[in-house]
Amino acid sequence: MTLTDYTQVTAASALGIVNEAIESAEALLRQVIGVTGDRTYGNTLAPLDQSFVILSDAFGVGGFMSQVHPDEDIRAAGAEAEEKYSKWLAGLAFRRDLYEAIKSYSLTDDAAGLTGEKERNLEYWLRDFRLAGQDLPSEERAEIEALRNKLIEVNVAFERNLSEWEDGIDVTAAQLDGLPQSYIDRLAPGSRQGEYRVTVAYPDYVPFMDQAENRMLRQWLQFKFMNRAATANMALLNQSVKLRWDIARKLGYSTFAEYAMETKMADPKAVDDFYASIVPGLQRLATAELNELQALMARDQPGEAIQPWDWAFYDAAQRKRDYGVDDNEVAEYFPLETAVQGMFDICSEMFDIDFAAVDDPRAWHEDVAVYAISDRESGDVIAHYYADLHPRPGKFSHAACWRLRAGVEQEDGYRRPIAAVAANFTKPTADSPSLLKHDEAVTLFHEFGHVLHNTLTEVELPRFSGTATERDFVEAPSQIMENWMWEPEVLSRFARHYKTGDPIPDQLVTNMVAARDQNVAIKTLRQVFYGHYDLALHAGDGPTDAADAYYELADLTMFPPHEGTNFGASFGHMANDGYVAGYYGYLWSKVYGDDMFSVFEAEGVLNPEVGMRYRREILAKGGTIDGMDLLRNFLGREPNAAAFLTKIGLSSDV
Repeated sequence: MTLTDYTQVTAASALGIVNEAIESAEALLRQVIGVTGDRTYGNTLAPLDQSFVILSDAFGVGGFMSQVHPDEDIRAAGAEAEEKYSKWLAGLAFRRDLYEAIKSYSLTDDAAGLTGEKERNLEYWLRDFRLAGQDLPSEERAEIEALRNKLIEVNVAFERNLSEWEDGIDVTAAQLDGLPQSYIDRLAPGSRQGEYRVTVAYPDYVPFMDQAENRMLRQWLQFKFMNRAATANMALLNQSVKLRWDIARKLGYSTFAEYAMETKMADPKAVDDFYASIVPGLQRLATAELNELQALMARDQPGEAIQPWDWAFYDAAQRKRDYGVDDNEVAEYFPLETAVQGMFDICSEMFDIDFAAVDDPRAWHEDVAVYAISDRESGDVIAHYYADLHPRPGKFSHAACWRLRAGVEQEDGYRRPIAAVAANFTKPTADSPSLLKHDEAVTLFHEFGHVLHNTLTEVELPRFSGTATERDFVEAPSQIMENWMWEPEVLSRFARHYKTGDPIPDQLVTNMVAARDQNVAIKTLRQVFYGHYDLALHAGDGPTDAADAYYELADLTMFPPHEGTNFGASFGHMANDGYVAGYYGYLWSKVYGDDMFSVFEAEGVLNPEVGMRYRREILAKGGTIDGMDLLRNFLGREPNAAAFLTKIGLSSDV
């Protein structure tokens, strides 16, 4: 399989490949609709499977460029391509001719004899048509489709505004007190001689909030961070919320959340019950945690109440005081290249795979590394992984994984999947490699969980390939990966000082693991806040203003709102309909990720037999069966929340 030569991508080709893919897919649809004899899976659903592959490939070359390409014109063309791709896919369920063809097929003996993935595929198509309102009059269906297309346009604009946003503050050297010289050395110059530019990009923002002693500047930088693209995006967010509610109500649902959760593991009541079962206990624990932070702050800010811009600073200070864990010292043991190789070595041992760097990968930017993934038993290359891990202007601003090519069965053999991660870890300099804070290393492992899910897939059909599971299960294979970054046995294997090569001291590892639970209730309540914010917009009595929702719910974080800010403008998950009315899924799936990891804890955290069982029962099967059944098959029992509750400081009888 030849990898794409991304160095040859132009604005015209990024858009053109998606247009051509849509034309090819339309030709396949005409074949489906034009069947004159008996309908079979081969002449009715198989062409649709093929069209999914064609469109997925085109997105990986064209639409994906909107997120990562260094050329602004190519990013703009990629955004246009992404919008066309999304509209075409969303429009399939609204096509009456396609609905009638598949409905007709569903009544045949051939359809009645389907099993496995093909049977599930037909069930999903019929579900998609129902959720598109195919039982409604044509005028109402047309209105819903128009609303859906408008929603896609709004989402794409929201994401682009956020990716393209640039802002920051200019500071003097004295105003950088508390930050290490390595951080200062890589800052861009400010607008005045001798000043430095601290941007709202994560590699600048996060260390500044953690370590800058200047409280006023922490407040100012957070103000800018929470107002990224605010003018445009708050309007777009409110517009998208209204569009979703209009769609749901036209389809007969009382809320958009009720509609969106039709395809998820949970329903709105289950989510409400989940939050209700943990929030009171978390708030009790968080009150004590907050009191500790307030007491620490009182030493240098007497009489001042702790604010959102103080949280990260005093959390880091407390970790250093109580556990001797200095984030800068820890980072010296996690140079990015070493962390990546350590991650590969662990996955090789557990999942029987190997990784090899691709020479001259011809990716979209020189920072991008590409790796071939091989199965050890067969020796065959089975997938590829693109790692785009450093920030640059216009690039996706956080960390995420994309499927660039789906793994599926084809006549000439299994099609190798391709996945990519875009992240924003500190770039190396002439004097220092990229050094990861421990939480950044956790993020690296988290996103690689999605990579494994996409690249170790063994499914037959594209609809169920890789991460194509229920959206509130999809984070479980990434949540489980985070656990390995807290295991002394794992850290001692690859964490090495970037200068001396010395292994990370055992005592530092012990202290880091001990500090893991510091302020865990506050951190978990922040996730609860994100989920409640999402549901405030998409559940309840009707559309809630996105700005109002932040101010009404901020107390869930245990801190007052940051006045004058617009949190929702940069809450990128609200422009991704897979996560809308589904952000709860991060905590929901953490329950299952922690439960699965408990098997490794019981049988050996690097036990290859458990690893291979996990590969076979979870990673390989994608969305071919329901998430709960995937869990039962791996666990050999009913899933439970005991491990999750223990990790967030609550007993399992809460």
